[in-house]
Amino acid sequence: MQAAIGPRPMANPRVGQKNKITRRWAKRGTRPSAPHDQRTQSAYIFGAICPKKGKGAGLVMPRCDTDAMTARELMPSFVGELIHWINSWSSSLLDQAGWHMSKALVVPDNITLMPLPPRSPELHPVENVWQYIRDNWLSNRVFASYDDVIALSCEAWNRLIDRPWKIMSIGLREWAHGC
Repeated sequence: MQAAIGPRPMANPRVGQKNKITRRWAKRGTRPSAPHDQRTQSAYIFGAICPKKGKGAGLVMPRCDTDAMTARELMPSFVGELIHWINSWSSSLLDQAGWHMSKALVVPDNITLMPLPPRSPELHPVENVWQYIRDNWLSNRVFASYDDVIALSCEAWNRLIDRPWKIMSIGLREWAHGC
């Protein structure tokens, strides 16, 4: 068995029509308008990053629960991508959401889940990835439809994956990787 490659941060942010408004550049003394949708359809990005290699794998799903995390028709491709990076044992950092800690969750033998303490997003590098995705590609917009939510979530994730240096700069933590 090869040595572990280090922790893989994982999380599942909600993206949807009732999106958050983020900061915008504007002339001093002005108040720029920002669209805000009152509809509530949303999707979730199931994502994991490998900060050391600058890689990521993700799926966009309609809900976020244990059943979605173990969806037999989708998760094998996601887990397969993770295993492709790993080739041996790895740990996965995650928050203590109910679906992450469920006994019904199916976890491959070569991945160990490492739950982080409650209310500690600063320890979870992928939270900064979600903030980057929201700030740059998903905020301050009104989605035309649910299909638009899905398409733009996939596009945002793929734009991140095309920037391995960004994954590395956001995801590397001295305490986790000895950088």
